[in-house]
Amino acid sequence: MKAVVVHAPHDLRIDTVEEQPLGPDDVRVRIGAGGICGSDLHYYHNGGFGTVRLKQPMILGHEIAGTVTEIGASVSGVQVGQTVAVNPSRPCGVCEYCQRGMQNHCLDMRFYGSAMRFPHVDGGFREVLVCTQAQAVPVAGNVSVGEAAFAEPLAVVLHAIRRAGSLLGAKVLIMGSGPIGVLLAAAARRAGAATIVVTDILDAPLEFARSVGADETINVAARPDDLNRHEGAKGTFDVVFEASGSGAVLASAIRLLRPRGVIVCVGQGGEAALAISAIVTKEAELRGAFRFHEEFRTAVSFLGDRLIDVGPLLTATVDVDDAVKGFELASDKSRSMKVQLRF
Repeated sequence: MKAVVVHAPHDLRIDTVEEQPLGPDDVRVRIGAGGICGSDLHYYHNGGFGTVRLKQPMILGHEIAGTVTEIGASVSGVQVGQTVAVNPSRPCGVCEYCQRGMQNHCLDMRFYGSAMRFPHVDGGFREVLVCTQAQAVPVAGNVSVGEAAFAEPLAVVLHAIRRAGSLLGAKVLIMGSGPIGVLLAAAARRAGAATIVVTDILDAPLEFARSVGADETINVAARPDDLNRHEGAKGTFDVVFEASGSGAVLASAIRLLRPRGVIVCVGQGGEAALAISAIVTKEAELRGAFRFHEEFRTAVSFLGDRLIDVGPLLTATVDVDDAVKGFELASDKSRSMKVQLRF
């Protein structure tokens, strides 16, 4: 079968790979849609991110959904013919952190399309995938396979919202208007935020933020001074979500935060020089938000109940044979928000 394999930076190939065997607790899924994520782009352009580096060819992709074609002898609750969103996270369930209910920090995690461990864990950009029944989450009949593939990024966002604490009546700043930033704006509104401001360095992605209910959008490249008015009275934001992965952006967030406010880092980037004195005097809280666990099923239910509409974020769907074209399009934020591969 066909699979999208990264061999090295800018060396993306459509390779032929063997199908996986089906165990008694497994589900075979014919993949219908796969969203190209920021981490996929890091592997494509740079061979990894931070200390995570490609050491061997790897199938990419972890935002995936498809149709069940076969189930193992012990599988219940998932049926042939169902559309499922596939949870790319497979924690071991027995390590210290899994036992504490912190499965996203599993010491033996197998996350699709990740070079964090060696041998790398191949991803879901393939025609057919075998996963455990726990990973195959049925979606409502009114949810398309393309919408179902948004369950993973929406789960990331819901985990970040949980890490922030209550947003009821809060003034929220979201720094970065990529797919995660836009979904954060939609989820923050659902969580009761009173005011939502979104920033980016391009106008095109900010239009998507406005479409999901952002109260104000600021192009900080074109109008850098527009954010300064939020600095008054020791800062005006109760919660800041850093979704750009930029160290410089994170450093600037501190001056915009109210005393005892919370900064949640969602974007993964390089190092940042932080004003520790400002963190101390503001009694600010700096929190990370890494992946998700139980939020995946919540995201699937949100999609089915139409509590968050992801449809407008899908700007293009590209056939798997044109995967390189899809990756190049997804890399151009002036032309795309979310690009999916069609299998």
